[in-house]
Amino acid sequence: MKILLAIDGSVFSDRAVDEVARRPWPPGSEVRIISVVEPPMTPITEPFVLPALYWEEAEQAAEEHARDAMNRALQSLRAQQGESLQIATEMLKGYPKQVILDDADRWEADLIVVGSHGRRGLTRLLLGSVSQAVAAHAGCSVEIVRTRATEPALEPA
Repeated sequence: MKILLAIDGSVFSDRAVDEVARRPWPPGSEVRIISVVEPPMTPITEPFVLPALYWEEAEQAAEEHARDAMNRALQSLRAQQGESLQIATEMLKGYPKQVILDDADRWEADLIVVGSHGRRGLTRLLLGSVSQAVAAHAGCSVEIVRTRATEPALEPA
C-alpha cells in the first residue's frame, strides 16, 4: 500500500502523522511524507516596499519549517513502526492543493492522509481549503484526520 502523508507542521498534521504511525499496515507498505513550501506572496505590487532579501529569508524559513516537520514525522513513524514501513520524505514547492494532488497521481498513491482544522467560518475557509480540495479531487482514497474537541486547536509555539 502506498500512503502519501502531506504535512505542514501544524497540530492538525501532527494528528495525521499519529494516525499513520499507530496503524498496522500491510507488509511492504510505503509512506511518502511530503511538505509543500508555498511561494511567498506579496499583497502589494510595488517591488520597492520590501527588500529582496526579505523574500529569500521568508522562503528559507518556510523550507526550514518544512524540513523540521518532516523530520519529526519520520522520527514518530520510525518510533512506532520500526522498519516495517518504507518511508521517504520530500519537500516540494508550489501551491499545496495542486502539489499534493499531482504528487499522489505521479506516485500512484493508494491513500492520501492530511490533517484538518476542525474549525468554522473564515478560519475554516483559510485552513480547510487544502484538505477539502484534496478530498474533492484526488484520484485515490483520502483520509482527513481531525483533532478532538478537547485538544488545543492552535499551532505549537
